[in-house]
Amino acid sequence: MNLRIGITFGDCAGIGPEIVRAALESKSLPAAAEYVVIGKYPDCSLGKPTLETARAAAAALEEVVTLARRGEIDAIVTGPIHKARMYEAGFKFPGQTEFFADRCGVKNFAMCLTGGKITVALVTTHIALSEVPRALKQSEIVRVGLLLADFLRCRSLKLDDTGNLTALSSQVPKIDRPVAGGSRIAVAGLNPHAGESGKIGREEIEIIAPAITKLNQSVLTCHQSPSVFTGPHSPDTVFHRAVEGEFDAVVCMYHDQGLIPLKLHAFHSGVNVTLGLPFPRTSPDHGTAFEIAGKGIAHPDSMTAAITLAAELAQARTSS
Repeated sequence: MNLRIGITFGDCAGIGPEIVRAALESKSLPAAAEYVVIGKYPDCSLGKPTLETARAAAAALEEVVTLARRGEIDAIVTGPIHKARMYEAGFKFPGQTEFFADRCGVKNFAMCLTGGKITVALVTTHIALSEVPRALKQSEIVRVGLLLADFLRCRSLKLDDTGNLTALSSQVPKIDRPVAGGSRIAVAGLNPHAGESGKIGREEIEIIAPAITKLNQSVLTCHQSPSVFTGPHSPDTVFHRAVEGEFDAVVCMYHDQGLIPLKLHAFHSGVNVTLGLPFPRTSPDHGTAFEIAGKGIAHPDSMTAAITLAAELAQARTSS
């Protein structure tokens, strides 16, 4: 039986509809899946979001999560939304990540982005930078690190050699150089030079390093093929080291610490993944791009990669 992947346009006044259509028409998606566009979208002027387009985007999210919870679809791919209009329409969540966690009753979730040779997971997300040091907790680093290790383990599973999913995974390459059967995960420091031995911040000593010790203790009991966590690493070099192949992923302390290098490295092919849900959920790593909607210049690569990864993760779940 083919997998069913549910896809939403997001705000239909943006580039969501055209990049979804381009991805579906590209013939580069895994053939062992059925792709279904979810939602009813109004006629609108491209580039001009309205309350109506925002309400349609919100309704599509409600419909697609209901279908996934019923088991009628195996994974979700969401198009970009316009948060300001969504808030005006009554959307009460910081983003789609938090929406899906709430609707699934999941407390243990995290935001992960992957593209090219960089994969990152975020310990803190949509909060002011000034609030990050107070929000940083050992337990949160451990929680996000374990979710990331599980994601990497899922991606590394061998799929059916007779199917098409493995052959078409070049846009989101699997981990192929694990340590001791697991993955090599770097944990970034918070401060410049990872605190310089406490001279420019003690978070690395008092919070991050103990969390890494706890992570390495925890994975030994969680997985047959444990991941190896190292750090705290200086944030100004850790992403270069990941691109060079030293690490399979990086645990980042705050939003832009992870997203700036990811988008610099793989802006057109990055994928946002919500970790911890009972089903795979992915999305492109960019926004609505109203200014170019309908001009035929939007890149569908990130949406194509998001759909491909959703199908692969769904297949890995059914194969494991």
